[in-house]
Amino acid sequence: MTVNLIKLCVGIETVEHLAQVQAARRDAAKARGETPQLRHLTRNMPRRREEVLDGGSLYWVIKGIIQVRQRIIGLEHTERDNGSPACAIIYDSEHVRTEPRAFRAFQGWRYFPVDKAPADLGVMSGNTADLPPEMVAELRELGLL
Repeated sequence: MTVNLIKLCVGIETVEHLAQVQAARRDAAKARGETPQLRHLTRNMPRRREEVLDGGSLYWVIKGIIQVRQRIIGLEHTERDNGSPACAIIYDSEHVRTEPRAFRAFQGWRYFPVDKAPADLGVMSGNTADLPPEMVAELRELGLL
């Protein structure tokens, strides 16, 4: 059974800003002669590794709102610069915008069940694609969408 991960996107203002930061990281890796893949280092390897790798995505919470996801393509044991063990969450560069949904702050990452995840914008009901994500999330919380 597939399970997703959810993570706060600290220091990022918008989905476009996230894309710019990630593109810069890929370019920097390429310039260093490394594989230009997107990866996020975290302390622990998910215990539900196989479920995450069975089609799971990394959902990003930007400014308190789930707005985008990226498909997880790998989980690897690695080390931080100081030599401490870590897990690299490797994810696809494609940004799939999701139905905006408010989400409270938390530390680290969390498992995010498929049935709790917001729908991709392409399959969202209603014509809200042109509205700011904060407004859509508030309207949804009020039961107006």
